Amino acid sequence: MKALAGRLPVVSVSHDPVPVDSPHDEAVWPGQLQWLELLRDGLTFDLSGLAPGPAAAFPAFAHRFDLPALPSPDDYEAMVLRPGPHLAEGSASLPVMRELLALGCDIVRQFADVLAVGWSPAGAAIGRRFFESVTSAWLDGGPFPALGLTAFAETPDGALESAGLAFWIGQELRIEPPLSADRVAATRLGIRLVNHLVLAGGLTEDDRIIAPDGSRLVLRPSRSRALIGVWRE
Repeated sequence: MKALAGRLPVVSVSHDPVPVDSPHDEAVWPGQLQWLELLRDGLTFDLSGLAPGPAAAFPAFAHRFDLPALPSPDDYEAMVLRPGPHLAEGSASLPVMRELLALGCDIVRQFADVLAVGWSPAGAAIGRRFFESVTSAWLDGGPFPALGLTAFAETPDGALESAGLAFWIGQELRIEPPLSADRVAATRLGIRLVNHLVLAGGLTEDDRIIAPDGSRLVLRPSRSRALIGVWRE
């Protein structure tokens, strides 16, 4: 990681908790997660689960993108990258998350052994190339990476509901039947709506938009504001 920081002008190791005169050896630090504080563009992030210490707790994944199967703790180990403690109050803010994800891209580009990036708010495992591609495009001004930083799943009543959007706007998206009957079309619509809602910062009252097929859609927050329902008008 220190070598990586030396190659990237925007990244540095701002704190190493292991004293300079002590080796990074599990015998010296038994059972403790090895970690470093990384500085990127003025914001600090903690990376834990480094060797030779134990790996971080393996995430629980429900969705996968650009992966043949969900990663298993039998085959892979996990590291965790999170905002530093002093960013706790604003850890979910868009500027902090953009820098966190940019740092994730830096790590993916530099380490070929990284299989995937896990995004816990959506329970998603994202293949390294797909993550780097869609995240870099977003950071450069493109659409929000709805497939990965959010996911979609069918509900028992046939709706298509997002997972992880609430992390960004405090609300999940629910595409109601019969609009959700065509899963491919509904997912494409969901991707467009997630991008729209992240840019808008959520929804407090009814909204109407034009769907890709030219039909008019109604977006309506639930009474609790936790869900945004979508119907044809």
